[in-house]
Amino acid sequence: MDERELLVLGLLMTQSQHGYKINEFIENNLGRVSDMKKATAYSILKRLNQKGYVDVTIEQEGNRPPRQIYTITSSGEEQFKLLLRTTLSGLDNVTPSGDIGFMFIDHLSTQEAVELIELKLQKVELLITSLSAVPRHGQRTGIDLSIKHRITLLESEKAWLSNLIVEMNK
Repeated sequence: MDERELLVLGLLMTQSQHGYKINEFIENNLGRVSDMKKATAYSILKRLNQKGYVDVTIEQEGNRPPRQIYTITSSGEEQFKLLLRTTLSGLDNVTPSGDIGFMFIDHLSTQEAVELIELKLQKVELLITSLSAVPRHGQRTGIDLSIKHRITLLESEKAWLSNLIVEMNK
């Protein structure tokens, strides 16, 4: 399942938008929960249009270049709800970053392994601090829930890494 399609369709659920505005919103407001690039967003919009989930119209204002305006269709709304339900009820069995490395940690000295894990722990703590500083979005809690979820997962990673360092230093 492509959560990026869910993201784009979700943004179009509120209002019709041109591609630049969608990209700007993702970059300025959702950068902490999505790393989608501009080219990817335009590619997804094109694919959604080909599938009939999005209509495209051309808008011309004064001397400005024409802009494509994307509007979600009724089948796009159905697809959005299907993707939303699938995402909220689903579970992906993903391998967290570093797990493959932990499989081979015995090939390093304990000192070097601990130093590397401490470095990873610092990065986790910085990310927690960064995400904790994100202002709340108020009425719409979906973005807040996503960030809170990431912080909770990172707090678990932080605790696990801290315990691992203690164990390795025994």
